[in-house]
Amino acid sequence: MTSKALYLHVPFCAHICAYCDFAHVGYCSSLVNQWLEALKIEIEDKKVPENLETIYLGGGTPVSLQEDELEKLLILLDPYCQKIKEYTIEINPEVMTLEKAKICHRHGINRASIGFQSSDKRLLKLMDRQHDYTEVQEMIEFLKKVGITNYSLDLLYSLPGQTMELFQQSVNDALALEPKHLSLYSLTIEPNTLFARKGLKPLEADLEADMYEWICAYLPSQGYDHYEISNFAKKGFESRHNQMYWHYEDFIGLSCGASGKENHERYDKSKNLREYLKNPLEYKKIPLGKEDEQFESIMMGLRLKEGIDLLDWKEKYQENMVEYYDKAFQKHLSNGNLVLEGTYVRCTKKGFPILQSILVDFL
Repeated sequence: MTSKALYLHVPFCAHICAYCDFAHVGYCSSLVNQWLEALKIEIEDKKVPENLETIYLGGGTPVSLQEDELEKLLILLDPYCQKIKEYTIEINPEVMTLEKAKICHRHGINRASIGFQSSDKRLLKLMDRQHDYTEVQEMIEFLKKVGITNYSLDLLYSLPGQTMELFQQSVNDALALEPKHLSLYSLTIEPNTLFARKGLKPLEADLEADMYEWICAYLPSQGYDHYEISNFAKKGFESRHNQMYWHYEDFIGLSCGASGKENHERYDKSKNLREYLKNPLEYKKIPLGKEDEQFESIMMGLRLKEGIDLLDWKEKYQENMVEYYDKAFQKHLSNGNLVLEGTYVRCTKKGFPILQSILVDFL
């Protein structure tokens, strides 16, 4: 089956945020030029299909590239954009310009994922974010001016020192910007981050849970459908690209720090830019057996509000899911964490927040 989704990782940032553990290096023009040459080799070798439906440019910070560099990157992808339905770029407000917005629009980008995180100046400083709320407003005006009106905002909660009141204010400030989509993630402190080196911790589990419960009640009241465990959207503006992941479709991964899944195999590109530049075609293969794929499809599918279509699953794996995972299903159907509705199995409101513990029983 030909992959219809492509993820491309841009490993450069103007500066490194205190919580970030993605593959990244500080911006350097000579490294960007070497990276673009390596990427060209990888794209040609990969034989990227021309019937892609979604492209997602993540990072790092794709718009940390200078305008001519961003243009060169998008030119490399132009041949594969003829049938694109959703073309997303991640944006950090501090490095976005009107000219970069024009370049994005000119090459068919029709969706932006914006690193908003918080509207509180103290928390932004703690995270080493170099923007404020006014700059986010200005950047959204750039997008609207060129015709990119489909934009999503990322927010973090459970930040050190964050109160419920501060979090609610950030959510309302985000809503005032009229996004079509919101992604809200609880802080996880990864080992190789500045937060970890400083010994910072997320909030107490009870307060974090209260924040999530409030989001789940409040955002639907504001017209946003809670369509995935951490994601909310106006009707018709759910992320097409991310749904490829949640529906466990194959996808192509390009560049340093990217991962992909194709033909019963997952692969990871090196997170080390120097290694990638030496050999852009090298990657680590992880073969996926039938049981791996069955479990991973459940792990991803139960993140969606709609859940998993049992008929599709049976067609794909030649197994009855409820019978195959009988013990886990019976436990979580009886305790109200999962529910069967028609041909679908899904998490209940009670089950969503504890999905990780539910999945342990499916292992």
